[in-house]
Amino acid sequence: MVYVAARDRCGVLLVNTGTPTEPRPRAVRKYLAKFLMDRRIAPMNRVAWWCILHAGILPKRGRASAEKYARIWTEEGSPFTIVHTSLQAGLADVLKQEGFDAVVRCGMSYGEPAVTDCVRELKEAGCTHLVVLPLYPQSAYSTTGAVSDGVQRALRKTRWDVPCDFIDNYHDHPTYIGAIAASLQHAGFRIDSDDKVLFSYHSIPLNDIEAGDTYELQTGASSLQIAGELGIDRTRWTIGYQCRFDKNREWLSPFTRDVLSRWAETDAPRVFLICPNFAVDCLETLYDIDYELKPHYLERIAAAGREPGQEALVYVSCLNRSRAHLKVLADVVRPHMKGGRNGRYDR
Repeated sequence: MVYVAARDRCGVLLVNTGTPTEPRPRAVRKYLAKFLMDRRIAPMNRVAWWCILHAGILPKRGRASAEKYARIWTEEGSPFTIVHTSLQAGLADVLKQEGFDAVVRCGMSYGEPAVTDCVRELKEAGCTHLVVLPLYPQSAYSTTGAVSDGVQRALRKTRWDVPCDFIDNYHDHPTYIGAIAASLQHAGFRIDSDDKVLFSYHSIPLNDIEAGDTYELQTGASSLQIAGELGIDRTRWTIGYQCRFDKNREWLSPFTRDVLSRWAETDAPRVFLICPNFAVDCLETLYDIDYELKPHYLERIAAAGREPGQEALVYVSCLNRSRAHLKVLADVVRPHMKGGRNGRYDR
């Protein structure tokens, strides 16, 4: 137990991928241009890739993606942004109640608010220690690694030499595992039934795994522990991967779509589909599942000569701005913070 001076103020920086500012082609192109120029996303020759991107990919994908974003947009704006704003305020309140002198900011690797702007605000707020939590429970070269790059750039730009704790992942944190399992139960999953669970994770290029990325191991470990928390054996659950960026590279599989096809053609169980590596619902969950994966599963069941029920596939939302999610975030960052009630801090 170490005593820490009361003047110590901790800056907590939550970071996620980002979203366009509005569901219009121009805004989507701007967002995608930054995202797709990241070497961790597209490790190609910069000049050649820039030309390909702006000449062919962005004009086409900008329009198509804008139409998808328009489907999930709300009157208040981007659901992704709304949830992160709530998480920032909610986590700050939780930490304050626990006696921490903390300033919380939520930044985006490719959107707004930018990571550099958030780091500058934390510096100006007088923070003496920085804790960075990428909102990716399972770390990957292309996600958590990109956050690390962005934070390092931001610290250089702001000329801020500050002690920094970077939390690489929380894929096996007990609070996280319990929260995901509880969300499945709250959605209606029953142990005493034939229901199955499909853990769907974002896919990554196989090249990254061959280079040492432990993402696949982490997704497997998370799924196994969540299933254990639910009390179900291996026959009741499986893993799928979704959201391939392109078809020119090999990607981690089996693909979620293929898993659903196989289940539809065999026993066609009621499927509870959950995406444990998305902390907040986004285009890949709100659109891809409702408008692509669920219709696909129902169509495959019908093609197999069965009558699909509307509840044949139940999507279990991300933790989003729930109290359970705030508890997960607080429990994950707390060991890295200084201060706390009575000016004490357990390491």
